[in-house]
Amino acid sequence: MSYPTYFEAFDAKAMLADYPLDLVGAYGTMSTDELRALQEARFATLMKRGWEIPFYQRLWGAKGIEAGDIRSLDDIVKLPVYDKTDLMASVAANPPYGDFSGRGTDPVVFHTTSGTTGRPQPLLFGPKGREITNLLVGRMYRWMGLRPEDVVQSVYGHGMINGGHYIREAVTHFTNSLFLSAGTGIETRSAAQVNLMADFGVTVMVGFVDYIRKLAEVAEAEKLFDRIKLKMIIGHLGTEDRAATEAAWHGAKAYDWYGVGDTGSIAGEGPDRDGLYVWEDAQYLELLDVDHGTPVAQGETGDMVVTCLFKDDIAPCIRFNTHDITHELSGRGALAFKRIAGFKGRSDNMVKLRGINLFPHAIASLIENRSDLTGEYVCHLTRTEGRDDMVVTIESRGGTDEAQLIALLRQGLGVEVAVALCPPGGTAAATQIDSRQKPIRLIDERGV
Repeated sequence: MSYPTYFEAFDAKAMLADYPLDLVGAYGTMSTDELRALQEARFATLMKRGWEIPFYQRLWGAKGIEAGDIRSLDDIVKLPVYDKTDLMASVAANPPYGDFSGRGTDPVVFHTTSGTTGRPQPLLFGPKGREITNLLVGRMYRWMGLRPEDVVQSVYGHGMINGGHYIREAVTHFTNSLFLSAGTGIETRSAAQVNLMADFGVTVMVGFVDYIRKLAEVAEAEKLFDRIKLKMIIGHLGTEDRAATEAAWHGAKAYDWYGVGDTGSIAGEGPDRDGLYVWEDAQYLELLDVDHGTPVAQGETGDMVVTCLFKDDIAPCIRFNTHDITHELSGRGALAFKRIAGFKGRSDNMVKLRGINLFPHAIASLIENRSDLTGEYVCHLTRTEGRDDMVVTIESRGGTDEAQLIALLRQGLGVEVAVALCPPGGTAAATQIDSRQKPIRLIDERGV
C-alpha cells in the first residue's frame, strides 16, 4: 500500500506563498475588498470539505441546511455555532475520537486540550492544517521582534496537551531561534526553570502569564537577575496589567496574543502593542452576543466565534464558539486586519451573583501591583438556602487590610464578595498553577 509521508501530504512552498511570513509587506496596504475576496475563496473550499464531515452533516442537517444555502461568508450566519459540549457529545457517541474529523491515510498529529473546562478534548491535525497553525504563531513572533539569535524558553505544558508541542514546532519551523522546552513547574521545577534561563542565556519567554509572573519571584529568591537577560515575554496577558509583568521581569517587554487548541493563534499584537490583530487571512472571527447569539456592534463585548479558513483537511473548524469574550477596537492599525482588545474572560465561566454578571478573571487586575499581595487568588462559589455567595481567597505577604480589600472588590466587580487571606503559595493547590496550562480561578461548589 502506498501512502504519503508528512512532508508529501501538503505543499510547503504553496503554504508560504499563501500565508506570507512578512505581515506588513503582505497585508500593510491590502484593501478591504482584496481581503474579502481572499476570505471568500478560502471559505468556499472550507465549506466543500465541511459537507464531507459527518459532524457537520448532522449539525447542519438538523437545521434543514443544504449545501446550496451557503454561497458566501454573508450566509455564514445561517449555520449554527457549536462548542466543546457538542464535540464531547460527538466523542461520547463515537468514541474515542468523535465524528468531527475526516481521517484518511494522510498523517495525523494528535493531541488534546488541557482540560481546563472539563475532560480533555481530542485535537486532530492534518499536515497542512498543523503547519499553517504553526506558521501563524511563528510569523506573529517574528513580527513582534523575535530573531534567529534569540533563545526562547517555553513554559507551556506537554504530555498529551497540544500547547507546548505546537509552540515548539512554531519556533523551530518558522523563526530559527533556539528553543528550550522547559514545560510547566511539574515538568521542570520552578527553581530549575530560572537557572536554565541564566545558564543558557534565555532572551525570550513564552507561556501563560500567571506562571511567568510566579517565575519572576523565584528568580528574585534565587538571586539570578544579574545573570538573566530576558528582553521579551510573549504570553496571554488577559486582564492583568502589562506593566506589572514587565516590572517583575526587570523591564522585559510583554506582548499579548490569543488562541485556543481547536483554532491555533487567532490574534496577536504587533510591535506597536496597540490591540490584537486578527489573522483575517486565516481566521474569520465573529463576536456574538452571549445570550442571544446575534452579532454585537463594534466596541460591545461578545463571544469569539471562529471559522478557520485554512483547516480544510482533516478537522475543519466552522463557527466554533470559544466562549471567550472580547470587543473589537475602532480604527485601523499597521495591517488591513481588524483588531480586538484581547481575552476578557469566559462567558461559560461567568457567574451571576445577586443579579450582577461577574467574571472571575476580572479580579486579577484589581489586586495586582500591590506589595502586600502576590496577585494569586481563587474563587469559591457556594449556595446556601438558594443564595449564591463567593469567597475570594487571596495570597497576602502580610499587612493586608481585609475590609479595604472587600471594598475594593465590591467597587470593581459591582457586587460584594467575601475575602479570605492566605500566605504566599496558599492558593497553589487549588489553582494547580505549577501543573496546569491555565490555573483554575473558579471552583463551583454549588452542586448545580
